[in-house]
Amino acid sequence: MFFERHEGGERAVLVHPEFSEDSEREDPHEFKELVSSAGAQPVSFVSVARRQPSARYFVGKGKVEEIRELVEQNQAEIVIFNHALSPSQERNLEAVFQCRVLDRTGLILDIFAQRARTHEGKLQVELAQLQHMSTRLIRGWTHLERQKGGIGLRGPGETQLETDRRLLRGRIKAITKRLDRVRKQRDQGRRSRQRAEIPSVSLVGYTNAGKSTLFNRLTEAEVYVADQLFATLDPTLRRIDVDELGPVVLADTVGFIRHLPHKLVEAFRATLEESSEANLLLHVVDAVDLERDDNIHQVNLVLQEIGAAKVPLLQVFNKIDLQDGLMPRIDRNEEGVPERVWCSAVSGEGMDLLLQAVSERLGEDVVHLDLPLLPSQGRLRARLFALGGVVAERHDEFGDMVLEVRMPRHDLLRLLKEAGLDPEVINRIENPHGLAAEDQAT
Repeated sequence: MFFERHEGGERAVLVHPEFSEDSEREDPHEFKELVSSAGAQPVSFVSVARRQPSARYFVGKGKVEEIRELVEQNQAEIVIFNHALSPSQERNLEAVFQCRVLDRTGLILDIFAQRARTHEGKLQVELAQLQHMSTRLIRGWTHLERQKGGIGLRGPGETQLETDRRLLRGRIKAITKRLDRVRKQRDQGRRSRQRAEIPSVSLVGYTNAGKSTLFNRLTEAEVYVADQLFATLDPTLRRIDVDELGPVVLADTVGFIRHLPHKLVEAFRATLEESSEANLLLHVVDAVDLERDDNIHQVNLVLQEIGAAKVPLLQVFNKIDLQDGLMPRIDRNEEGVPERVWCSAVSGEGMDLLLQAVSERLGEDVVHLDLPLLPSQGRLRARLFALGGVVAERHDEFGDMVLEVRMPRHDLLRLLKEAGLDPEVINRIENPHGLAAEDQAT
């Protein structure tokens, strides 16, 4: 990594601000979980109530002095704020506390730096770190006012600050190029799956909702699972078979959180596109979390930000084994379409219902019909078999082939039009309710 992490176990003073004008306040319990996930050792927790932030120190002078005393008493090595700080506020606070100051964005970035395992994940985290740190470079090299010196070399030269910025820009540019290549590779993979007519399902949800446990349960994979925030950063793809549907690609993705830093959303764009390009999203929800409804809202906001708001979505209310009275079931809308599945990834309760709901949602536009073919249409028959769309084959009393076909409507229509099949047959597939509508009109 470009920035080296501390080995962990730092003594930390936590500062949780609550502003009366802040419509979306941070959760203090979640803040403590984030700090714990980062590996810090909280030694004091300070709650700050203000109408609005102070421009110089973010908090008032009285609180600044109180926090400074706590830092000295506990020999704290870092002060962590549960809010975003401006670069100048961080510098001013560090000058007073004489220790490092970290805001919520920096804390999340540090956790991501610990969790990244793959080369792609490390690149994405490093890019987000660089973009965050580029605004926090300070003129701390007064002993190197100019790098160049000596006879014939005197002049404006380049300050150390300018050198740091130039190096950062160069590194950001290099990482961005690499991630562009990763994005193209992912696009190629998605296009190949689309050509093979394999639908994709992406797991999304608030961090620590149980996505990776559910992924392991469905795929029998061994993705890293832990009861901590952001246990999974690197996306994992696995192929599963769903009854009545066939092969499906399932993707496990990074969890979301309140006010997910924009730098992370930008850096993880290639990973998050797995969700925006999916055929179906499984929104995994911790069914017993007291903040359940707000977490759902936060996930929906991130889905809008990454362009996945219009992707069909099925809610998966997980962890029903943690509360008495919750049983596996499928909640449907007025039209009978599955909207929510209650299950437990740990115990396996409701997994059959979840797969049933996935099959129904992905099969909403799947055609299941008998298709008569003439002996001269052998090429069309071969293509239908190659795509796995033929359930059974028989011959009628005239010796003509009759294929029992089950496949997505638009794919079947494309094949039939290319083969020049009878337009009346195509029209019946395109408008399955057309005749009924015409009868009602007359």
